[in-house]
Amino acid sequence: MWNDNAPIYRQLKERVLGMMLDGLLKPGDALPSVRQIAADYQLNPITVSKAYQELVDESLVEKRRGLGMYVTEGAHEKLLATERDRFVREEWPAMVERIRRLGLDLEQLLRAAAQPGTPPGASA
Repeated sequence: MWNDNAPIYRQLKERVLGMMLDGLLKPGDALPSVRQIAADYQLNPITVSKAYQELVDESLVEKRRGLGMYVTEGAHEKLLATERDRFVREEWPAMVERIRRLGLDLEQLLRAAAQPGTPPGASA
């Protein structure tokens, strides 16, 4: 479930972000309680709190005293904009370099995207 490549709190945060991006957590939805997540995943509650606090710091989640944590209005749009920017800055340059090294062209890639399961270099 957890890997050793990143701190567990960051992995938990990424799971919550994924649920927001996928529309599983919508504005106004409550996040499971810190105690619930800690018990379900056998985590230290401090680890869960740290993940949730980062979401609060990024204004994607808000604390409601005595009620819990809730997804904020506009969280999906803000997250989408942030993730798109991160993709273009961090992931896309490496992908472009790999595409160049493999000698692929845009037409091949678009054809492969339209026909899942077909390798980009395969003749159509």
